[in-house]
Amino acid sequence: MEEFISTYGIEILGTVSSLIYLYYSIKEKVWCWPWGIVASVLSIYVFFIAGLYADMALQFYYLFISVYGWYFWLHGTKNNKDDGAVIVRTSAKQWIALVAIGIVIYFILLGGLLYLPPYLQIAGSSMPFLDAFTTAASIVATWMLARKMIEHWLIWIVVDAVSAAMYIYKGIYFYSFLFVVYTVGAIMGYISWRKTLENNLKK
Repeated sequence: MEEFISTYGIEILGTVSSLIYLYYSIKEKVWCWPWGIVASVLSIYVFFIAGLYADMALQFYYLFISVYGWYFWLHGTKNNKDDGAVIVRTSAKQWIALVAIGIVIYFILLGGLLYLPPYLQIAGSSMPFLDAFTTAASIVATWMLARKMIEHWLIWIVVDAVSAAMYIYKGIYFYSFLFVVYTVGAIMGYISWRKTLENNLKK
């Protein structure tokens, strides 16, 4: 039992805190952000040990965006600051910008994953192309979540499904289970947020 806890303890704690984060995200509750911070701190360790360096670096971004999202959800924009942020749709102009940013981030990450490890004297990423893709898409999707753009759930459906397969391959079984749940949760989140958005538009 002690060996099991020693091997999987951090991974289990990270999985539990991530599930709580997902629950509050679906429910559109600001409590998702502090739980996201806890999950990110634990995940930094897990991904470092697994050699998924882009995913590890992503957790540092999550720490920053969690603080930003926490503030924005509470205070919103100047148009809705009294009630906090509201769910919105992503405009065509925003999509173009987000896709362009995502592509740039992807190639920067891929270059880093392919060429930096030898200089840092660490093992190279075991799945650099998928690692860079899921990381770049996650950066974009998390920013969209912080701004309450409903379409971020659609990106998460793809990212979470791919990540689940990656973690199964890498033997990170608790996180692979987590991302299977995340995939289902992203579908549920999109349905829930769409109902809320439609109700808000009727008011």
